[in-house]
Amino acid sequence: MSMRWPTWLLGAALAATPLSGAFGQDAASASANSAVPQANFDRALRNEGNWYFSWGYSRQQYADSDIHISQPTLGNDFVVHKVKASDFPSSPEDTLSSLFNLDFTNPQENIRVGKFLNPEKTFAVELSIDHSKYNSDLGQTATVTGTVSNAAYNSDVVLNSQNFNYALHNGLNHIMVNAVWLRHLHGPENQPGDLQLISRLGAGILLPHADNTIFGNANEVGPKNTNVCCFSSGDWWQLNGWTAGVEVGVRYRIYKTMYLELTGKAAYGVLRGVPVYKGSADQTIWMTEQVLSTGFLF
Repeated sequence: MSMRWPTWLLGAALAATPLSGAFGQDAASASANSAVPQANFDRALRNEGNWYFSWGYSRQQYADSDIHISQPTLGNDFVVHKVKASDFPSSPEDTLSSLFNLDFTNPQENIRVGKFLNPEKTFAVELSIDHSKYNSDLGQTATVTGTVSNAAYNSDVVLNSQNFNYALHNGLNHIMVNAVWLRHLHGPENQPGDLQLISRLGAGILLPHADNTIFGNANEVGPKNTNVCCFSSGDWWQLNGWTAGVEVGVRYRIYKTMYLELTGKAAYGVLRGVPVYKGSADQTIWMTEQVLSTGFLF
């Protein structure tokens, strides 16, 4: 018995040695594999040209929309059905004047600030601001139903500057966080002449400035530079809803650190509590948009 115990122990140790070696290799391999994505991510954050910024100009189109007006103290609670609306593009002269005077809220501007999260620079996260403008078309005929001055109302009304002039003119601001994907299409990659497909998917908030007149009464929010933002009924810009959208287009590298971008965007917005005289307005908006931007990598 005294001889068998060490022999058994030695055999068990020899049998366990390959297994423990294999286990050690597997653990090391798993650790190495898990470190690869982290190393790529860390390298992506340190690379040059990993940030980008763009400024652009845009046009918007809006689907017909129902606008619900509530003015309790006036006895008004009605819906203006299928309101047609348009954007408000600046003239070329106004746009150039705004640029030289650093007044970036006059044109229908678009700002993108993003950061790539992989070494190949094909995926990024960005903050976008679309300073779009929304104006109900004057002269259109719309059906109004509900209660006006505490009386039932159902009639077709020609909308004019006094009875219903509804604008989100400074503007209908979509502020979104986007996931961004880029795919090489043509030319040298990451060099001048590189043409890429770009797509965005994002969501965020609506921060409009309301400018409207309902039955001769204009809403009052005070001077622009007094109460700027965001939750008081007297603030110039107010947090009045949320938005989500998709955007697809192309990006063309002019220089190593400069590009042009042309995209089309579709967005859906829900507005609640937009200020009107002694009340508020609710609305949902479908918007399409075309954006031409100039961007820089740094």
